[in-house]
Amino acid sequence: MAIYQEKEKKKITKDGRSWYFRVPYVDISGKRIQHMSGKYFTKKEAQQAEREFLASIKDKSDNTNMKFKDLYSAFYEYQKDKVKDTTFKTYYDRVPFLECLDNIKLEDFNINHFEMWRKIINSKDLATSYKNDILKFLKAILNFGTKYYNFNFTSVYNKMTNFNNPNEMPKDMDFYTYDEFKKLISYETDLKYICLFETLYYCGLRNGEMRGLTWEDIDFYKKTIRINKQIPTRYSSKSWKFTTTKTKSSSRTLLMCNRLCEDLLKLYNDVSQHSNFKSTWFVFGQADIPIVADNPNERQKMLCKKSNVKKIRIHDFRHSCASLLINNGANVTIVAKYLGHTKVEETLNTYTHMFESSLNSVVDIINKIDKMQSSNSTEVIDTIADLCNNGVSINEILNQLKNIKNQ
Repeated sequence: MAIYQEKEKKKITKDGRSWYFRVPYVDISGKRIQHMSGKYFTKKEAQQAEREFLASIKDKSDNTNMKFKDLYSAFYEYQKDKVKDTTFKTYYDRVPFLECLDNIKLEDFNINHFEMWRKIINSKDLATSYKNDILKFLKAILNFGTKYYNFNFTSVYNKMTNFNNPNEMPKDMDFYTYDEFKKLISYETDLKYICLFETLYYCGLRNGEMRGLTWEDIDFYKKTIRINKQIPTRYSSKSWKFTTTKTKSSSRTLLMCNRLCEDLLKLYNDVSQHSNFKSTWFVFGQADIPIVADNPNERQKMLCKKSNVKKIRIHDFRHSCASLLINNGANVTIVAKYLGHTKVEETLNTYTHMFESSLNSVVDIINKIDKMQSSNSTEVIDTIADLCNNGVSINEILNQLKNIKNQ
């Protein structure tokens, strides 16, 4: 630890600061780091800054006085270069939900503090699922404190139960039926927006995935759309950047229906006439500038007013796609892959109510099998087994049963 004065003129700041200090220390992960300060006008200023820096290091290594705010601040700093910007923004947005714990010493943290926090969160007008997301975040911070600061939160951690509200009414899922969508889109005159809404409806893309589509992602020969990147809605059209898709499973290639493929080809033929056209241009933006995040929503409002069709969120076009697939016999595995869900369970949990009609059909199948089995027909069992193994939908199985019965 020492104070230095810069001798090279090109390294002295324009306003004449030349003094600095250099301090080696070990960070929270055990890595040895050489910290070099910025420049100061005088040696005395550099010495004072060095003392303050050393004191801050000591405070970090002496955990007895560490408070909850210190822990989640360290957590944010640690995560900066380890998670996507959107994830980090989510972390940051949850700061207000931890503020009541700010001044509690971590070594004193107990179940009473947690219950106090729980009551405060429970009093807020938040969905139960979101409250549990906040709880999950709190647990992540406690795990961080255990791993990097050697705190033992076991006695509290094991008693941290999830939020539960048995009286909470489930929210109805908004979506467009096929007829509603066709009526809405019939009032759209701009080909680009026709293609945009068709892509959302027929392919179930997330808003960010739609914003990130470029012409190189469209294969008209194979009739496919490739989703391998996104531009989150929080990025403006002026300061945007690509990010990876929400999950690995969200990176997918989808077949386009004929209607969408034909309309996108018309749009492509128009856009590609520009002399400076590039395949890296955005499908729904302006050349190399992505569409403004809120433009589809504003456009939809106008269409809803003209068509007298209900207003749903842009994200609900994704639910509309799921409804379209499920109600036309697509099985849960296909729906999950189409929407880019990581697990089939995620699809089932989200759209259980939509599968109810298919579940009722299962009873009909069983009844028909039982009736036809009485005639010693093994053909039915073999056929159903083959169909199920190949991922055929409930509706298709029913049709097959009808064909067998009529033979």
